[in-house]
Amino acid sequence: MSAPRAHLSPGGLWHWLSQRPALLLILTTLIWGSNAVAARLAVGQVSPMMLTTARWSIACVALWVVARRQVMAHWPVLRPRWRYLLLMGTCGYTAFNALFYAAAHHTSAVNLALIQGVIPVLVLLGGALFLRLRVVPLQMLGVAVTLAGVAIVASRGQWGALAAMAFNAGDVAILLASLLYAGYTLGLRSRPAVPPLVFFAAVASVAALVSLPLLAAEVLAGRFFWPTPLGWLIVLYVGLMPSFVSQIFFIRGVELLGPARASVFLNLNPVFGPALAVLLLGEPMHAYHVVALVMVLGGIGVAERLGVRRGG
Repeated sequence: MSAPRAHLSPGGLWHWLSQRPALLLILTTLIWGSNAVAARLAVGQVSPMMLTTARWSIACVALWVVARRQVMAHWPVLRPRWRYLLLMGTCGYTAFNALFYAAAHHTSAVNLALIQGVIPVLVLLGGALFLRLRVVPLQMLGVAVTLAGVAIVASRGQWGALAAMAFNAGDVAILLASLLYAGYTLGLRSRPAVPPLVFFAAVASVAALVSLPLLAAEVLAGRFFWPTPLGWLIVLYVGLMPSFVSQIFFIRGVELLGPARASVFLNLNPVFGPALAVLLLGEPMHAYHVVALVMVLGGIGVAERLGVRRGG
């Protein structure tokens, strides 16, 4: 009778989860999808830059508890790469989250999640443009289909708005954030030779520090306000779940399956995000959202799966 109780303990539960990579990666994308819901709930409850700073500060505290010895052991390797770590933390974490949470004030959680779906094809496109990676025509077709799906979301399915380039400011902000994260993803090819958890801890620490000037600017502009009770709960959630727990799950999933197989699960991001927005926030799911979702997922599938096979 002791075995079931062991599984209920934190250690036992982690041991059980750590042997199931598919479940870890599904939970990872589910938590990441919930970040769009948290961003919308945060409107009026906690200011965007406060949320960004608090998110990475909480994550750093958690990382200090679990990874401080590893970080100290690998510090001689990390220290010479401080410029690289500064760039990665600034663009991939701080700027991305600042734009993401600011965008939530102007657009829906459904749009936040769907437009993020463009990140995999932006990585593919960036690899072709800047790293001279080989891309076959079928992959470029997937890029075009995905970008068209994002354009449908940004224009609310109104072709007149698309032709006039009359996009919502929030949609433009999340698209810019996606570009930054795609750059961060490409930059991972040059990361220092340290364990993934150590690298994540270093970049998260940079993100927390770099976010402080943004928080100061928010205060000076008169846009800062102390979180409400709900705001503090949101801060705690995004600091522990999307920023820490999901990263641990993702790192372990990649260790078990490898980067290529693990990356397939990231296609669930534009599925979970809109679904949670509809279920938890009651946001409407319009016909153009459905069309865009099919195009985004279809384009990613063509670019990442069929295109890779054809390129052989």
